[in-house]
Amino acid sequence: MNFRRCILAMVMLVLFVGLASAQVVVGTVGTGSAGILNCTANVSVPPQLRSEGMTELIGDIVLSCTGGVLATVGAPIPTVNITISLATNVTSRLLGTGGVTNASEALLLIDEPQSGLSTAVVGAGPGQAITLCGTPGLGAGPGGCAQLAAAGAGTSPPLLAAGPVLVPANASGTGLPANAFQGLVTANQVTFLGVPVLPPSTSGIARVFRITNVRANVSALGGGGLPGTTQLLGSIAISGSSSLPVVNPVQVAGFIQSGLATSLRNTANTGGGGNVNLAQCGGGGPSPLQVLRFSENFATSFKTRVAPTATVDSGQSLLTGQLQNVPGTIYNSESGLIPIGSTIGLADFGTRLKATFNNVPAGLRIFVSTANVTNDFVNPILKPTTGTAVTSYAVLVANETVPSGNTSPSSNATFTGFPVGGATTTVNIFELPVINATATAVWEVINTNPIALDTLDFGVYWAFTANPGANSPPTGTATVNMSYAPTPPGPFSASAGATASSSLVVPRFADTSSGTNIATIVLCQTTLLFPFVTNQGGFDTGLAIANTTTDPFGTRVQSGSCTLNFYGASAPAAVTSGNIATATVYTTLTSTAAAGFQGYMIAVCNFQLAHGFAFISDIGARNLAMGYLALVVQTGTGNRNSGSLPTGLSNSVEVLGN
Repeated sequence: MNFRRCILAMVMLVLFVGLASAQVVVGTVGTGSAGILNCTANVSVPPQLRSEGMTELIGDIVLSCTGGVLATVGAPIPTVNITISLATNVTSRLLGTGGVTNASEALLLIDEPQSGLSTAVVGAGPGQAITLCGTPGLGAGPGGCAQLAAAGAGTSPPLLAAGPVLVPANASGTGLPANAFQGLVTANQVTFLGVPVLPPSTSGIARVFRITNVRANVSALGGGGLPGTTQLLGSIAISGSSSLPVVNPVQVAGFIQSGLATSLRNTANTGGGGNVNLAQCGGGGPSPLQVLRFSENFATSFKTRVAPTATVDSGQSLLTGQLQNVPGTIYNSESGLIPIGSTIGLADFGTRLKATFNNVPAGLRIFVSTANVTNDFVNPILKPTTGTAVTSYAVLVANETVPSGNTSPSSNATFTGFPVGGATTTVNIFELPVINATATAVWEVINTNPIALDTLDFGVYWAFTANPGANSPPTGTATVNMSYAPTPPGPFSASAGATASSSLVVPRFADTSSGTNIATIVLCQTTLLFPFVTNQGGFDTGLAIANTTTDPFGTRVQSGSCTLNFYGASAPAAVTSGNIATATVYTTLTSTAAAGFQGYMIAVCNFQLAHGFAFISDIGARNLAMGYLALVVQTGTGNRNSGSLPTGLSNSVEVLGN
């Protein structure tokens, strides 16, 4: 059996068993009264909530009500107002239904509509489709979607024969009533106005109220303490002209902990990565730089837009909600309950992951893989072909808030790798635009394994054209921040993202990342020590510095200047040689560069493979003369560099459109 299908079947089995007693029929239907009207609150499955999340779906709050006085047939059903209060802002999407600007996607459902979990009572109840009340500012109160108590006569199939059972009906007393009410969001509260409460009255019968699609700004609370021990509490308050006692009015609606761990990996993806020095005189590429790793801290941190099925992927295209419409089902997606034919509860996209490269030196080009990679960095992961596959997969998207379905930008380069012992592979890569020294990559999760800790790795590549003489690219260190997306301040401000909105995307996250050094442009330098230099007592020193980057070994030719730093008696200010081209030798006399000086000199040359020679003699070299080779001081980047890669990894690159 397909793994995902098996998981869904197990979830549905749990749902049937766990909720069967919380439907209209909760036991053996009797002929007697069930006592006074009383409701018990419950959150049967408090979820794990990402501490970075601004729009986290909290657990469904269910009120199961029994007892009460049998209503009079044809009488208006009394109403109450139900308010859920959190310790942080409610951020459910605002829909503005019926002209009520703060009417939201948060829903209160009566008697588990569309669940089909109980066939004992038909019509209004589990067998009815989700029917939205169109007056969220009034509910079922006067002027709203009023409801009457009905005997249920004439329904087909007939209602329960045992005991007196009344059902809600619309204002005409014959049609099916509204069974879904939108919540009005104000700061940390969501209120459902005019909720009709028809007392079940008869033993074995319950009226069930399910509150779902409530989102919360969990990032304001954080996940301090041991992971998963910070609780999000939901308080239930009742108001209005009717009384509705609630047992356990404070419920744990979720447990908060960090959802994301990030790290750098080496280009072989065999261990941790770190800052990479790139020689200014090197250039070339695209070549591997680092692997970015995004890991779940708990198994449902990464979510698809909607739950995949055997024939439909995770919701890259706009959907109408046929896939997530059964109350109480756990879908492990960014979307909540989506009534058929509606987009209520539908998220804009699946979980997105972001890498922001800052302080990128001018001229340094950054590329990323358009999907996650595996093994030794050069192997791409193939996109799952069905929605029930369990391979974790994410694709590059144009930006943080582009609608789902606008997937990877066209790859503008490829990287071909030759892993040791493996077949040649090609990875599609994309060059990120660098604007004001910043470049951003965003990937969207389109497939996950909800019962495993997913890890997604993305390749990063570098390229630049070397021009040390023009100091290009300039020295500097690029950093990377890795986080969920979208985050402020780009698409929205922190304050706006932390409140309910009709225009901002869902999901949203706070950026809790910190910058990590990923690449440094370093000068191609050779440091030479001339241990004795003199222009005293009738002596002078001739100085020669050769640029030996032209050779038979394929070394990249370089050029640059040398700075002569004098230390000792009568030391002058540093002297610059001017540009020394490859295969040329710079010469000078101490009497010219540092008249009257005696001591040692350190030459810092802005190219690799500089070598020096000094010749000391009396004036005219008539009586005494000697020469020596300058010492190469092991600082900077003085090695011969033909652009080789780490052992076992080579590459060829095709850059398109350049």
